[in-house]
Amino acid sequence: MRRPLLSALLAAGVALTTVAATAPAGADAPPSSQGRAQFTEPLVHAHRGASGYRPEHTLAAYRLAVQQGADYIEPDLVMTRDGVLVDRHEPEIGGTTDVAAHPEFAGRRVTKTLDGKATTGWWVEDFTLAELKTLRAKERIPATRPESASFDGQFEVPTLEEVLALREELSARTGRTVGVIPEIKHSTYLHDAGLDPEVALMAALTKHGLNRPNAALWVQSFELTPLVRLDNELGYKANLVFLVSASGRPYDLEAQGDSRTYTDLLTPTSLKALSKDLDGLGVDKSRVIPRRSDGTLGTPTTLVADAHRAKLDVTPWTFRAENQFLPVDYRIGTNPAAHGRMADEVTRFFEAGVDGVFCDQPDICVAARAEFLAAP
Repeated sequence: MRRPLLSALLAAGVALTTVAATAPAGADAPPSSQGRAQFTEPLVHAHRGASGYRPEHTLAAYRLAVQQGADYIEPDLVMTRDGVLVDRHEPEIGGTTDVAAHPEFAGRRVTKTLDGKATTGWWVEDFTLAELKTLRAKERIPATRPESASFDGQFEVPTLEEVLALREELSARTGRTVGVIPEIKHSTYLHDAGLDPEVALMAALTKHGLNRPNAALWVQSFELTPLVRLDNELGYKANLVFLVSASGRPYDLEAQGDSRTYTDLLTPTSLKALSKDLDGLGVDKSRVIPRRSDGTLGTPTTLVADAHRAKLDVTPWTFRAENQFLPVDYRIGTNPAAHGRMADEVTRFFEAGVDGVFCDQPDICVAARAEFLAAP
């Protein structure tokens, strides 16, 4: 524990004022502010896997992502009733599994408060791992992604252990280091449910030899408390990423009575303080290049330059190829589900100096990066 005072403040529920320092990245690490000169190209993170083509957070989505050239795969972590980290975007799983088709689980549909909002559905923490394994993944937006929806019912909900084992398999098969960038989802909520995702994550990372300064590993969260805890109390040694929404504030700060918003935390002074503990920011892409009032892509902000001065990398999310997700001047035709000019959009962000991108269609981002790097 390198900063006992900060840990004590967090334990006492005192609002964060700064966060503290992390170990420098090593030779085979992903690009970090401490080793920025070692890296010459932005990374492509497969957002929930190749989620534009396969149901998200499945081993099939991760296999396809690596086949398409993604540098990192991204599992989102929630926990079962028996304390196992599993890979779902949210603790509520009604939209991403076939749980509604299982009459034996009909009575588990309940309303809970998630980060201050009432939400009705089925909750991972109400299932044992054995029960969860009887469910199958499905496409979250089937009307937009019918190809992915054609795989509904084929894939299990993976555990973190299974994702990390797959990462090792894919690294060996491809001859390149496949990185992993897990996100701890709703840490405050999980702790309130009597679960401890940070301790479980550390056990898994240590088992797989990833808890080291030069690992191709980032851990990310929309809350600051779990990141600080990993660094201060749990001996985490790799890279930490603070995720930043387009608006609002971290729920852990809200729960502690801290009124600061995500925007407040992105001032140059705050970024300097954050860099004492963190290595990067994963930001809503509008924080890097906002859209104009007419929906067209606007002019870059100073965030990338501000973050780089504070020795923080910047990785925006999420790049999606379908017209409905693109700036209006990057759409092709009027079909909202048709693919537009995402390659051109992501190139604008490469030009703005970002260190990586989160993509639902990794192949498009990989191709755009190759063209960007080849340009004179």
